[in-house]
Amino acid sequence: TYASRLSTLLGVPHIATGDLVREELSSSGLLSSQLKELVNHGKLVPDEFIISLLSKRLEAGKEKGESGYILDGFPRTVTQAEILEGVINVDLVINLKLKEEALLAKCLGRRICSECGANYNVACIDIKGDDGMYMPPLLPPPKCESKLITRADDTAEVVKERLRVYNKLTQPVEEFYRKRGKLLEFELPGGIPQSWPKLLRALHLEDDKQSAIA
Repeated sequence: TYASRLSTLLGVPHIATGDLVREELSSSGLLSSQLKELVNHGKLVPDEFIISLLSKRLEAGKEKGESGYILDGFPRTVTQAEILEGVINVDLVINLKLKEEALLAKCLGRRICSECGANYNVACIDIKGDDGMYMPPLLPPPKCESKLITRADDTAEVVKERLRVYNKLTQPVEEFYRKRGKLLEFELPGGIPQSWPKLLRALHLEDDKQSAIA
């Protein structure tokens, strides 16, 4: 959600490696079935495969004259970060943080319209206390209500496995970029209405741009 909003605001493409993988999974063949097994169990897709998909996408963008982009979901390992650094100059890495309780609920509440591909979320996060937070659901319009589907990998077991993998492999990526002064860590305070303006301020974007996209 935030990556796509920033993409619109800055006028650069939003490239989500998860989408690239799912496009590949929609094809048939042995490789597709092997990848499906990994994804459906919350495992990371091998570096060489992700990098191959991303390289093809970046090359296609270069041919179209793209001069910048927002990468979403990449890099996830230090190896990926090192390879990326040798190919492009990364301006900034934004690490959006969310309480694990809320993250689990949001993943389980994720829904996709099978017809138009729009993303929604039926989870209502209401954590009480001094350190609480409220995130209302992002419900679909009537035209999409009867066409919602759930991703096969959005189960409690798989999400918890993804968190375990994140803690083991992806947290070192934070340190990789922190040492280079390129990491912005942003704790989501709530839903989009609360978080979006604060994120834009953290990125030093102008107020008129904030109002134009909020």
